[in-house]
Amino acid sequence: MNRLVTPELLDDDLGTPTEIADTLRDLRNINQWFGGTRTTIGLLRQVAEKCRTTGLSLLEIGAGQGDVPLLARNSLAKSGISLHVTLLDRLWNHLPHNGTPSVVADAVHLPFRNESFDVIASSLFAHHFAPDSLAIMMSEALRVCRRAVIINDLIRSRLHLLLVYLGLPLFRSRITWHDAPASVRAAYSIGEMRSLLSAFNAHKTEVSHHFLYRMGIIVWK
Repeated sequence: MNRLVTPELLDDDLGTPTEIADTLRDLRNINQWFGGTRTTIGLLRQVAEKCRTTGLSLLEIGAGQGDVPLLARNSLAKSGISLHVTLLDRLWNHLPHNGTPSVVADAVHLPFRNESFDVIASSLFAHHFAPDSLAIMMSEALRVCRRAVIINDLIRSRLHLLLVYLGLPLFRSRITWHDAPASVRAAYSIGEMRSLLSAFNAHKTEVSHHFLYRMGIIVWK
């Protein structure tokens, strides 16, 4: 199955405010039901254990409502790991208004000094980038992190695409009905992602396969 990029409606807010709110709610459910949140929790726990620390500062890029890092913060707190979360998104109306530190900026031009956060993380975000742009994003993330960059994203496959179509009736937004299949078609395979990240050969990279076609990547600083 070749990679096919189709513009996603949510990227440019091509919908009514109600449709956009419904889509952000759908994204939260997708991550909670189909392994996205668990993937990030596992990757962050791995970073904390390897670094022998009980506290991490995290910048989530392409954060949207920030559901994944905020749920990860609650889960990790139960095992004594504190996660200090900052959210970054290109669109202000995608960010939550719940007191979480938030920044409007572009992920390929992060407005932070070198090594400002322990971890830079993203969820369902990497597939939005062409290979050249993804390399720029990774360079920026490695510049701003102290310990690691985490990528949590989809794995492209025909079976995954079929499962997405079968699951669409679970969701209410027409934007989700368009963007969910488009995301799978635009996603990278694990082999493609390994090849893309090989450019950063000065950094150790770990790639893992998680529940329901999720890939987890840690690029160590």
